[in-house]
Amino acid sequence: MKIILAILIFSVVVIIHELGHFLLAKANHIMVTEFSVGMGPTLLSTVKNETKYSLKLLPFGGSCMMLGENGEEDGESSFNSKSVWARMSVIIAGPLFNMILAFFISIVIISLAGADPARVTSVKEGSAVAQAGLQEGDIITRYEGSGISIGRELYTKINLDGIPSDEITLDYERDGEAHSITYVPDAEEKYMLGYTYYPDVEGKAEVVTLMLGHPMAKAGIQVGDYILEIDGTVINSNKELEQYFKDHPMDGNSMEITYQHGDRLHDTTVTPELTKNAELGFGFNLAREKQSPLGILKYSIDEIKYWVKTTVKSIGMLVTGKFTVNDLSGTVGVVEQIGKTIDESKSDGGFYVMLNLLNFTILLSANLGIMNLIPFPALDGGRLVFLVIEAIRGKGIKQEVEGMVNFAGLMLLMALMVFVMFNDIRKIF
Repeated sequence: MKIILAILIFSVVVIIHELGHFLLAKANHIMVTEFSVGMGPTLLSTVKNETKYSLKLLPFGGSCMMLGENGEEDGESSFNSKSVWARMSVIIAGPLFNMILAFFISIVIISLAGADPARVTSVKEGSAVAQAGLQEGDIITRYEGSGISIGRELYTKINLDGIPSDEITLDYERDGEAHSITYVPDAEEKYMLGYTYYPDVEGKAEVVTLMLGHPMAKAGIQVGDYILEIDGTVINSNKELEQYFKDHPMDGNSMEITYQHGDRLHDTTVTPELTKNAELGFGFNLAREKQSPLGILKYSIDEIKYWVKTTVKSIGMLVTGKFTVNDLSGTVGVVEQIGKTIDESKSDGGFYVMLNLLNFTILLSANLGIMNLIPFPALDGGRLVFLVIEAIRGKGIKQEVEGMVNFAGLMLLMALMVFVMFNDIRKIF
């Protein structure tokens, strides 16, 4: 059932992408030779208005094949016979439709469950941020130069970049008025593993977040794994994990950790690192709150902005080396995460399973839209680069050259997909 749901989500996201190409091709009088749902051998097909509509064997993905899109000239209805602006609109339509899909799903989620404004829920008494003037109920609008629209956006920013120990700049709203403060956070040096868990939550000691480049992440432990044993001491719960570290303060010596990933147990060695640990001094909201009709629209737009910014930042961290290709997840990894999400949501009821699957659809749709706009050969972004060059020069690059570049890009992408797939399998086992 989990695999079927994962395939369904993948298929919807890809088909909407291809539908964008299809509709703009038709609007620009470009002949679509085939529009297919699925991949592989054709099971059923029909032809209408010169377009073949196909249902294929493998139940994921889809395609929109246009006359002349690979360089050959085939009359006035071919892709390459149209103006550069018409062709650009067809290429951009795929990623744009992914964003539109994500937006409408966001409306559904926020209508049903609400949004998570970045509201301050607590301020530590006597802390630097309290002395700077922040109060419970304030809404964070900017943190360290980055705009903040929802609580998860602030959480992600902190999780990816950490908390600066020298100075923090915050913008916030109170009763409709904007305020800005700068404060030096309380900080201390201590040995850390670079992860968080929920000490007050019943159940097994689950890894909730990981800090990139820190010991737990470098040891191969992943979010969602469970800590079962440390240096021979069995850990049955979050409470026992908290008590263990009270009884055994970290001092820089390595520790042997047994953890559960999926259905399998793994052993690893983790060495704590001395880290200057800064405290925000305040807590903030991550829970969803019901919204007015205008609030639903506002936060639906904020939701898309959040996923676009997160995806772009992740790509940037991959380019700069903060992420590596080993951190990427492909189809296998996403299917595993969807399955894990379903398992973890079952106890809360079918409503929350549905919400989490819709959230996954937003994530995948926004990612597909942004990733396709990367200016890399064979992607929509790579094709747009050639069209921009054509618009500037007044004539296109030779089709043979464009074809070779796109083919080389396709081969590299396929090699990356194979690597990521095997890496996903390795992580599972």
